[in-house]
Amino acid sequence: MLKRTLTAAIITVLALGTATACSSNSGKSSASNAGSGGTPTVKLMVGGIDKQIYLPYELAENLGFYKKYGVKVELSTEQNGGVGAEEAMASGQVDMAGAWYNHTIEFQAKGKAVEDVVQLSGAPGEREMCTKKSGVKSAADFKGKTLGVTDLGSGTDTLTQFMAAAKGVKTNQFHRLAVGAGSTAVAALQNGKADCVMTTQPTVAAIEKKGVGTSAVDLATTDGAKSALGGAFPGASVLARTDWVNSHKDSVQRVVDALVATMHWINKHSAAQIADKLPASYVQNQLVTKADYIKALDEDKGQFLPDGIMPAGGPKTSLATEKLVGTVTTSVDFSKTFTNEFALNANKKEGFTTTTAPAGADG
Repeated sequence: MLKRTLTAAIITVLALGTATACSSNSGKSSASNAGSGGTPTVKLMVGGIDKQIYLPYELAENLGFYKKYGVKVELSTEQNGGVGAEEAMASGQVDMAGAWYNHTIEFQAKGKAVEDVVQLSGAPGEREMCTKKSGVKSAADFKGKTLGVTDLGSGTDTLTQFMAAAKGVKTNQFHRLAVGAGSTAVAALQNGKADCVMTTQPTVAAIEKKGVGTSAVDLATTDGAKSALGGAFPGASVLARTDWVNSHKDSVQRVVDALVATMHWINKHSAAQIADKLPASYVQNQLVTKADYIKALDEDKGQFLPDGIMPAGGPKTSLATEKLVGTVTTSVDFSKTFTNEFALNANKKEGFTTTTAPAGADG
C-alpha cells in the first residue's frame, strides 16, 4: 500500500469543501451514480489489488456479492509511480479507496474530511523481513541499518519509523530506502541494498523461499500487531470523502453489505478455498506458487476481521504511530475518521454475529 505525500497540484483539486459531518447524517445516492436498472456504479481503487492484505475487494467480486447486493463496483489498482489510491479518492478520480485507515487521520490534520466506512483488517499485514547477515531481531536493532519501505512517506515508512522510535532508535540513526513490493523488494535483500524490508504476502513467501530473509517483526496478524504496536492497528479498509458518503449512502451501504458478507465468508473458509476464488495471477507468478500463497495466507489470515467493525483501541494505536513519527501533531476527532454504522447495518441485515469489540468515537 503506497501512501505518497500530497502534491500541491492534487491539493488544489481536492473538492471536499467544508463537509465535516460524520456519515450518520442524512443523504441518498444521486441519480448520476446509478447505472441501468437503478444499479449504482462505484469506482474503487485499491492500493495494490493483488496484495494478500487487499484480497477482499476482488474476492467480493468473484463471489458475486457486489451483484447480490445490487451495486456495480469498478475495481482498479494504484501503480508504482502513479497516484496513490487514497489520493485518487480524495481528488475525485475515484469514489472509494481500498487503503489503510490511518489516511483518514492524516487527511483530517490537513483539514480534509475523509472517513473509513468498513474495516477489513486489524493489522497492517506486513512483516519486517531481514537478512541473516543484518543481525536484526527486532526494531531495537535498526540503528545503522538500511531499511526498505514501499515508498518514502508510505504507511510502511511510518510504521518503520514508529517501531524504531518505540525502541529508542531515532530516524536519523538508520537509512530508509524505497524498494516497492514484489520482485523489487526481494532484489533489495538479495543484492544487499537493504538489510531489511517491510512487505506483505506473497512477497514475504517469496523472500523466505529464496532464503534471502526471515521475519524479524510480525505485523501481519492482529495478535502480532498488538504485540509490536501496543494495540490493534486498523489496516485494510474502505475510505471515501465524507461529503460523497453523505450524498451516496445507499451506494455505500451496498458496497459495505457485499464486503461484510465477504469477511464472514473468509472467516468460514480455508486459505485454499479463498485462493481458489481469486484470479490465478494473484496466487501464482514468477515469485510464488499457489501452494506458497496458500501457506502464507493460512499463516496471516488472522489479520482479517470477520464483521467489518472497527476494533476497540484501533484508532488510538493508529494516531499514536502518526504522532510519534511526527506526521500528525494536532488533536484528532475520531468520530469523523470512521463509522461503524454501515457495517452494523450489514451484519444485522443478514443476521451475522459481530465478534469484534467496536471502537467508539474516542477510539
